[in-house]
Amino acid sequence: MAVSENRRVSTRATGIVGIAILSSRILGLIREQIFAGLFGAGKYLDAFLMAFRLPNLLRDLFAEGALSTAFITTFSGKIATEGDESAWRLANKVATLTAVFMSAVTLLGIVFAPQLVDLLTWWSWPPDKTELTIWLTRIMWPFMLLVSLAALVMGMLNAKHVFGPPAMASSYFNLGSIIGGVGIGWWLDPHFGARSLTGLAIGTLIGGMWQLTAQFPSLRRVGYKYRADFQWRDEGVRAVLTLMAPAIIAASAVQVNVLINSGFAASLGNGPVSWLNIAFRLMQLPLGIFGVAIGTVTLPLVSKSAAVGNIDEFRSILASGMRLAFLLTIPSAIGLAMLASPIISVIYQHGRFTAGMTKETAGALQFYSIGLVAYSALKVLTPAFYAIGKRNTPCDWNKPFPELAFHFPARLGTSRPGVFHQHCSDNQFSFALRADVAADARTGKPSHVCGSCQDLPGRFAARVNLLAGKLLVAGCLGTSALLRKTLRPLCHNSR
Repeated sequence: MAVSENRRVSTRATGIVGIAILSSRILGLIREQIFAGLFGAGKYLDAFLMAFRLPNLLRDLFAEGALSTAFITTFSGKIATEGDESAWRLANKVATLTAVFMSAVTLLGIVFAPQLVDLLTWWSWPPDKTELTIWLTRIMWPFMLLVSLAALVMGMLNAKHVFGPPAMASSYFNLGSIIGGVGIGWWLDPHFGARSLTGLAIGTLIGGMWQLTAQFPSLRRVGYKYRADFQWRDEGVRAVLTLMAPAIIAASAVQVNVLINSGFAASLGNGPVSWLNIAFRLMQLPLGIFGVAIGTVTLPLVSKSAAVGNIDEFRSILASGMRLAFLLTIPSAIGLAMLASPIISVIYQHGRFTAGMTKETAGALQFYSIGLVAYSALKVLTPAFYAIGKRNTPCDWNKPFPELAFHFPARLGTSRPGVFHQHCSDNQFSFALRADVAADARTGKPSHVCGSCQDLPGRFAARVNLLAGKLLVAGCLGTSALLRKTLRPLCHNSR
């Protein structure tokens, strides 16, 4: 009976989170669409994306990756075994530690921004482009502090079975980035040249602050009141940190891939960084709607089942999550691979984004789509290992892939060691395909924790899939029509 009830809760919550994340991803797509239309896939957009790369990468690795997984696992266990008061005390300690640590990291990032940018671009960019990237990086570093605290708040709410408001919070980030960034950018430079990028960077901070504060009302409703607590020598804090270490290593394979991709792409001149970023963002759309939504709902449920030793319930919830992920992402992967060029043309080919940019971006997206199903499965499967105490298993399976991330693009994208082809298509193919080979390989090991699987709510899954497609098409077409009207005068003046 408890298993059936948890399955219903999981399915219903997955629908809520899926719709919320769908809204966020569509807004994120509109955000990228507007930026690409204003600047094109060239020098300025490359600089902005590279400046955002490090704080965004550390956000994925620490805040929304290792920290979120480790905290939700420990926090859910505290609620199940010791009650809410003990869990809130742990939350105060971890929140204080996160604020102090991320503030220190932010300061270091601002101070050492020149060295970090040179490392990311492999010292290949001209001085003016590098200086612009350093300036933007320093503005956007505090974003990591804001989003780390936002991820912690999201973990508390998810553990209390509040999924809608935290899932919607990232929509506020995109709204803040669009409204604040474009508004301030236009105020600084109506023609959207280099100066307007400062406005986009400030808009990123506005969006991060909005994402954090939008969750505060829900947090108060579940009974949490923050009190600074510096007593970090606590069993719960140690448990979170112990889980974080292997989680960071397990998640670092994808982030190392991103860093290596960025370095290779940056060395090819103006454009490749933007092409790969846009293709990766489009691949992230179904991944976020389905993989992340299912993983978000499944993690607190399997953590509580593991904490009380109910392995049958654990297996049933995990198996349902895995099957739902496969059911929803396989059609998405096929659609992205077959319709890459039309999708990018409809969404991005406006303003300063040309047909040539569409062609290059579509080539990367086709190969990114190969790994979509595996990436989605990892979002559900990897946190389950931490819930049952097998924290080293995902870490062990990720060890070979940073080396693969470096050698595979170099082999496919060069005619001899150290020399790249002048045409970038081979390189973007190798970047995208290498990421997907790594993702597929990481899910290749059979796991005993899935056990016997029970039937999935297929009708529900089909409805979510259909709704996602309809809303995505409607949002993209509406934004495309708006951009045609607003960007045509800008493009005419730029000529």
